[in-house]
Amino acid sequence: MAPAPRIAITSGEPAGIGPDLCAIAAAGRHPARLVFLGDRGVIADRARRRGLAFDLPDYAPESAAPASLLHVAASAPVTPGRLDPANGRYVLSLLDRALDGCRAGEFAAMVTAPVQKSVIAEAGVPFTGHTEYLAARTGTPRVVMMLAGGGLRVALATTHLPLSAVPSAITRAGIVETLRIVDRDLRIRFGIDRPRILVAGLNPHAGESGHMGREEIEIVSPAIRDLQGEGLRVEGPLPADTLFTARVLEGADAVLAMYHDQGLPVLKYASFGHAVNVTLGLPVIRTSVDHGTALDRAGSGEVDAGSLEAAIALAVDLAARSSA
Repeated sequence: MAPAPRIAITSGEPAGIGPDLCAIAAAGRHPARLVFLGDRGVIADRARRRGLAFDLPDYAPESAAPASLLHVAASAPVTPGRLDPANGRYVLSLLDRALDGCRAGEFAAMVTAPVQKSVIAEAGVPFTGHTEYLAARTGTPRVVMMLAGGGLRVALATTHLPLSAVPSAITRAGIVETLRIVDRDLRIRFGIDRPRILVAGLNPHAGESGHMGREEIEIVSPAIRDLQGEGLRVEGPLPADTLFTARVLEGADAVLAMYHDQGLPVLKYASFGHAVNVTLGLPVIRTSVDHGTALDRAGSGEVDAGSLEAAIALAVDLAARSSA
């Protein structure tokens, strides 16, 4: 039998619930060898607060232990719920180590606990999110953020942008490239032979024949026709207010929304706390939780690890398919 895949799990913002999630996951059983990256003292403290033991061995590449810890010391003392910019670069060092391990074949995939974008920026590092950071670190010109849960897969044409910046960020070439990435990863990583992807319009009623905006006519529809000419099963643009209904979604494998808050509220309503964020287009497998750092819950008993467990399970599934 092949050994269970080794999955790297970054503990994220130390003042948030990432260390709590790691403490909970470390106490469970998974069909993988989990390597948690973070400060041992911080994670052990969160485990103690929950009445959990945390006695993982130190990580060793040759080890077959079901779970281990790759200790990276926090740069400054950590208090649950209290952000400290001094730890901003520490958070990025966890991502860098996990990513380097994935690219070297040391890890089969990486799973990320939530980070606090603002505190990393305050540490002097421009940072808009995991998705963009990992793309830059791997030199990947375009990646796609997709969340999966509640029977839905929702990918985004744009990610962490102010709403005012969205229209200018949507281009024909960008939509074509984004949909090619979604189609390719659904086939290669998710095992879907011929994905059917529905595309939302940008404007209300998908522009209503140009009366509520011309992006659908001038940008989105031509991009869809380009891809249909290549044989991709892409349909739209469809009005977003009716796209997410059972009748329209029937038989679809994914939806492409034009911006963050067009598609993700629907998916999170259907599955918040159990959905998974997947970065498509990267040369490595990366999954993540569907929520933020929840600073008000860090170190408390009000932490649900359901999304992290789902992210681990999907990472294992994707890694197994990639190695088949």
